[in-house]
Amino acid sequence: MPVITALEIHHRDRQRVRLYIDDEYAMELPLIKARTLQRGQCLTESEISALGEAEAARKAYDRALRFLAYRARSREEVRRHLERKGIAAPLIADVIERLERRGYVDDVAFAEFWLAERERSKPMAPRALRYELRGKGVDDDIIDDLLSQFDEHDAAYRAAEARLPRYRGWTQAAFRDKLGSLLRRRGFEGETINDVVLRLQKELEESELGYFRADDLD
Repeated sequence: MPVITALEIHHRDRQRVRLYIDDEYAMELPLIKARTLQRGQCLTESEISALGEAEAARKAYDRALRFLAYRARSREEVRRHLERKGIAAPLIADVIERLERRGYVDDVAFAEFWLAERERSKPMAPRALRYELRGKGVDDDIIDDLLSQFDEHDAAYRAAEARLPRYRGWTQAAFRDKLGSLLRRRGFEGETINDVVLRLQKELEESELGYFRADDLD
């Protein structure tokens, strides 16, 4: 029967212990788990397997937590990340279930976070937001619910308004072309783009004399 021949504190992490079985390195364990073992103790193959599985589960869970530390993530983002790290599907499912129970992964909260970030830093059209959230693996039902009250015209106005300082001194034609291109890239519809661009042009003509190039008005 396999025998524990050494339990060595890891030289870089004193909360980790290197386990040796029959004079061969077997695995690392948390100190709290290693304290339940002792040198000379016999282990069955199933006990060794259970130790390995528990350690694999801990590592996978810790890896997921580190991934979540940077920003909120969708369930699918976590799954893809762990899959890229070579973690088996059944273990990934267990990790995600554990994260969801603790509230660390929540697709509704993630989608709300994502939309709020876009709202703050890069207003986009509903179809562009839908495309992004689908790419993150968020279910359509969640997306539909969150976008049901979305004001596309307001988002387009704010997206365009943020760029106005860049276009001071341009001709009106260049202004309309550049702003229209920006809004199209953000996924807005043609009618919304025309309304917003013309509205801003009119507001600037009335409130900021000299905004447009004086010698080339159209």
